[in-house]
This record gives sequence, C-alpha cells and structure tokens, in this order.
Amino acid sequence: MTIEQQGRLYLVGVGPGDPELMTFKAIKVLEASPVWIAPKAQKNGSSSALQIAAGLVSVDDKEVLELHFPMKKVHLNQQADAELVNSWKDAADHVLKHLNNGIDVAFPTLGDPALYSTAFYLLAAIEEQCESIKVTIVPGITAMAACSAKIGNPLGLGDDVVTIVPAAFDDDRLRDILNTFDAVVLMKVYKKMARVVELLDEMGLTDKAVLIERCGLPDQQIYTDIRTAVGKDLHYFSTLLIRKKQVVM
Repeated sequence: MTIEQQGRLYLVGVGPGDPELMTFKAIKVLEASPVWIAPKAQKNGSSSALQIAAGLVSVDDKEVLELHFPMKKVHLNQQADAELVNSWKDAADHVLKHLNNGIDVAFPTLGDPALYSTAFYLLAAIEEQCESIKVTIVPGITAMAACSAKIGNPLGLGDDVVTIVPAAFDDDRLRDILNTFDAVVLMKVYKKMARVVELLDEMGLTDKAVLIERCGLPDQQIYTDIRTAVGKDLHYFSTLLIRKKQVVM
C-alpha cells in the first residue's frame, strides 16, 4: 500500500478529565475516526481516556479497542522494560492493521500527547515497522493548566522559571529542582505524598503548595493544607502545584 492509500493515525489529547475541556478539534477528529484504540493502565480496568472522549462523542458507530499499557517507569536512553515494549508493539500491530486497510485510527490520550503520554511510545513502535505513516497530533489541555485555572493561581508569572516533574523519582533530584526553580508542577504524585510533604516541610515550602485531585470532575478535591492528604488513597489524577514567589505591589 502506498502512503496515499494508507489511513491516518490521530494522536488525540482529550484533556485532564472533564469532557467539556476537550478541544473542538479533538471532538471533530474523534467523530470522524471510525476506529478508536484507547490505552488502559490495568488489564481488567477501563480506559480513562476513552471514558472522557465518550463523554461527548458517541461510540455507537465506532470500532473501539482498549489495550493494556503497563504503568512502568521509562528511563530514556536505556533499554525499556520488556513488558512495556511488548505492549507498545502489540498496539502498533493493531493500529497498522487498520491503517494498511485505508482506515483512520484515533488514539485518545489523557491531557496532551506531548506531555508524558503513551501516544509517543506507540508512535515510535509503529515507525519501527513502517517508517512513513500519516499522523496528526491533536494537542489537549494539560492537567496542570486545568489545576491552575481551578485554584486561580498562575503556573508562571513575570520572571518565574517553571519546571514539570513526574513524581516517580528515586533520587535527590527533586530537592535540587525545588532549590533551583521558582514554580514546580509535580505530576502523578498520588503515591508519593508522604515523601513529598516531608521534603517540603524540611525546605519550608509546604504552605506554598496546593494539591488538586481529580480536577474538574464531580469528586474533585483541593488540598490547600497538603499535609491532610498524607495517608489518603489518592487518585492517579493528582497534581501538586508549588509557587515560591508572589507578586509584590
């Protein structure tokens, strides 16, 4: 099949959780795509990205496939875990089967495809098998943007230097980051709160942090005293915003 005859792959950011935060373009692409392949974190679970997308776009006329992508760490420039690689390759096979039959495929993914998303692992696995594919990336609203809006506090302002950190850290880099940067976004912090609060207490930054759990959803929780979140069974959609500096009038 030539590239002209091939279907197109759409990597679609569906936002942080509230279906109404999907972009107009994301909705148009999802409506037009006959096949959706959606990632899920647990084998026996369901896809959060699919649930968000289906909140505004009917799946009645779609072929929908949920595929398991294990939640394991990826260390760039190192050999990836074999289970992860196999899941990426399996998903690539499913996508290519449709693309090679001239069928467009949408891959809904949480937040934005460019920010800690499964989407680019899938794309890399597809390009290992087929160097030239038609792909369109549809950006989405990030969790940190939604959290910032919800608490009415900017991510960056003036001369702030902002950094984004996945909270799956195993070393002292977080301490160095907190010392170096003016504003820090900690993503996926749900399993790390005790350790993070201990560090922030030590550095005198606890009162400059706000935790937002399940931002924009009916059971949203905002912790302005983040110590009260320690020991709770927090959801995966938990983001910690830390701002060290304030505007002075």
